[in-house]
Amino acid sequence: MMHWFGNYGMGMGMGFGWIVMIIFWCIIILLAMSIWKRNNADGQETAAEILKKRYARGELSREEFARMKKEINE
Repeated sequence: MMHWFGNYGMGMGMGFGWIVMIIFWCIIILLAMSIWKRNNADGQETAAEILKKRYARGELSREEFARMKKEINE
């Protein structure tokens, strides 16, 4: 029996289903990329941050800290 939309069994909204699928996969990919970036950024410190931590732990004297800080900023 012939229906309004033919024998394909698709309703009116099925023509736009591919758009929804593309949007869905774009969201999944963006979420994966943001999680990957967040995980990779955790272990990266700048030289100034490492220097400050070493000074705070007492590994460097004030003079050493000042000299290294000056070298980093040049």
